Amino acid sequence: MKKRAIFLDRDGTVTKEIGYINHVDNLELIPDTGRAIKLINDSKFLAILTTNQAGVARGYFTEKLVIQAMKVLDHLLIRYGAKLDAKYYCPHHPEVGPPEYRVNCNCRKPKPGMILDAAEKFDIDISTSYMIGDRSNDIEFGHNLGMKTVLVLTGYGKGEYEYQRDSWIVKPDFIARDLYEAIEWILQNDKNN
Repeated sequence: MKKRAIFLDRDGTVTKEIGYINHVDNLELIPDTGRAIKLINDSKFLAILTTNQAGVARGYFTEKLVIQAMKVLDHLLIRYGAKLDAKYYCPHHPEVGPPEYRVNCNCRKPKPGMILDAAEKFDIDISTSYMIGDRSNDIEFGHNLGMKTVLVLTGYGKGEYEYQRDSWIVKPDFIARDLYEAIEWILQNDKNN
């Protein structure tokens, strides 16, 4: 039987949005995020992080820092008894950076590469999975693969909702105050649970 997942954006959804995180000391969980991810862990869903990290292509930091930040994130979540089942990131940008990072890749959201990789590795039924993020490209990312989507009003979410929602290509299935409310909504409304 195929598994199901809740895919999570990182900056602005799981961690505080501060622009490019160029030092691991700047990584901080949004309040109630640890409890929210623990709710996923206690459900039938996998918790999988998918994040664009174009700061690598732009030269703001290295891939080594992205990997270190993921380890710090793991330690922050352990305090809540929570964990991410997998973490995916895209270090590319289609227009800037050295040739190895200046790539019009399939992994940069809203393109589907990260989710397709996770689906293959973990045998995930994408059509019954969810995507949560704070940007319209996160919503587009999930929608392009037929998933239900949730926009959180943390990070860039509130500004995107208030000032850009009329220009969104696709609309989220639900708008949540934060990740905790998003997970509660999924678990209460999921017909396959």
